Amino acid sequence: MAAEQAADGYLFDLYRRYIGEPEDRTDVYVGFGLFLGGIGLAIIGLLLFLWGNTFEARSGGYFAWVGPAYALAMTALPVTMLGIVVLLPSERRMLYTSIAGVAVTIGAVVGFLVAYPDNWNGYGADYTVEVIATYAVGLAAITASTGAALIAHYLDMAQQAEVVATETADADDDPELTDEEIQQDIDDAMDGVELSWGGVEKTEHKRLNFSSDDLDDVSIDTDAGTTTTRSSGVDAQVSGLKGLKGGETKETTSKSTVDDQTAKLKELREQQRAEELATADDDSGAVDTVRKPVASLLDRFRNLLKRN
Repeated sequence: MAAEQAADGYLFDLYRRYIGEPEDRTDVYVGFGLFLGGIGLAIIGLLLFLWGNTFEARSGGYFAWVGPAYALAMTALPVTMLGIVVLLPSERRMLYTSIAGVAVTIGAVVGFLVAYPDNWNGYGADYTVEVIATYAVGLAAITASTGAALIAHYLDMAQQAEVVATETADADDDPELTDEEIQQDIDDAMDGVELSWGGVEKTEHKRLNFSSDDLDDVSIDTDAGTTTTRSSGVDAQVSGLKGLKGGETKETTSKSTVDDQTAKLKELREQQRAEELATADDDSGAVDTVRKPVASLLDRFRNLLKRN
């Protein structure tokens, strides 16, 4: 059972690979049966012919084996061609023509078996011409139907390929969208859509409104100064939104007044001036320390020169 299923799958795979999708399972089985059967008949006829030639020429043993060998060879060709016509998805008239041609060739083969060897090829009544002519008519009919089936099959395949190529070309001919068109599509899609950060509703003013319930647990120092901070840019605005949501804060405000900050600034400046004066005094003292020994040495050198 498994072997039959494997053979069935192999036959259908061959059919799909070389012909196409089968329309009827019977056509596949009959077509491959006739095609392979014709090849088998040709092989058997060749073996019989070789075996018959081992006997003496024109002896009883020779004719007993060579006659059937010729008959099998004459049958193998039309049967194989009929298998091809059955396999191809051709019209019914092509198939009927092929069957008629095979029938004619089979009749010629029967006539050959009757005439050979006593009435064949110059012996007896000699029906060689009649048998060969009949066989040729049948073979011509089956050859014509097989050629027509092959041509029709190739034309059908070419038409299908042309349809696929046309569809592909139509798909490739679609114009590509430009950047401006893409941006316009995005703008049209986003028109009327409002985005918000952290669930904060978009408003058109710069005021923040709080309800009294939000400030019940908060103590506000009315004496503290206020600091106004303005920022520009997306990063600064994102930082501000994070601060409103209770996340990370980027700036720290002082609780001291402006007067306190001014006093501290003056004190810092006075301290810096005192340090600068002290540094200047140290530098002048160091210069005097170095200059006095040098001056004394120069005076001694002058006195020495005067004595000489």
